[in-house]
Amino acid sequence: MRNTYPLKHLLQALQLARSAFYYQAQASKRSDNYATERELIKSIYHEHKGRYGYRRIHLALKNQGVILNHKTVQRLMIQLGLKSTVRPKKYRSYRGESGKVAPNVLKRDFSATKPDEKWVTDVTEFKVKEQKVYLSPVIDLFTQEVVAYKVAKNARLPLVTDMLTEALSKLDRGSKPVIHSDQGWQYRHWSYQKKVVDSGLTQSMSRKGNCLDNAVAENFFALLKTEMYHNQSFKDANDLIEQIEEYIEYYNTKRIKAKLKGLTPIEYRNQALQAA
Repeated sequence: MRNTYPLKHLLQALQLARSAFYYQAQASKRSDNYATERELIKSIYHEHKGRYGYRRIHLALKNQGVILNHKTVQRLMIQLGLKSTVRPKKYRSYRGESGKVAPNVLKRDFSATKPDEKWVTDVTEFKVKEQKVYLSPVIDLFTQEVVAYKVAKNARLPLVTDMLTEALSKLDRGSKPVIHSDQGWQYRHWSYQKKVVDSGLTQSMSRKGNCLDNAVAENFFALLKTEMYHNQSFKDANDLIEQIEEYIEYYNTKRIKAKLKGLTPIEYRNQALQAA
């Protein structure tokens, strides 16, 4: 038999139970075993420019065949000093009562059963070097995809009408989505509303001053500003516009979402179309 007498006396001197000793020894080994996972976490985090929190990194690891508890991923990220940034506030486009207000058809029902069933849209503002940049996207509630968007250095009407024209050009002939917005002046303008009606879409608007009625668009803007704008530096407005366009391409084609079963918006759309 192996002589365990020295270990026994050592444990007595340390007033440490044998079970506790072996638990700590095994825990130490397990800690060393996370070296590979730490490197993967750092790689994913930096590949996505710090945009992934522990939940999304947990999904990305799972997609690569690395199975870890989400709390373990969170703990390892804390150890590595990796965390997300604070989300800033968004631009408000409401300018009084002029123009026709549409009813709130959506009524906070952000679920959809297929692509191009429900769209949401809004406008947000960025500032760089004393210049302003405005973004107007259309987001599909089924896929979370940015279907179409327009970026400009002013918030004039073409920002939303040109965006709507592009979105309509991507619709299948039989698709007639509800398109929801806030009560911003652009969406109450007769030319925007005429384009909606002529295309067979149903216009919907949030109640006045109630941002929760358009929460998906609000959340997209908060996410975008967190991941590519907040605490970043840009040479000028043109540089910022280029980065916004690059981010939207990344968001649609590379950024996985937990709500989409770990797929990107485009992957989720393609999967739904194949199933249909």
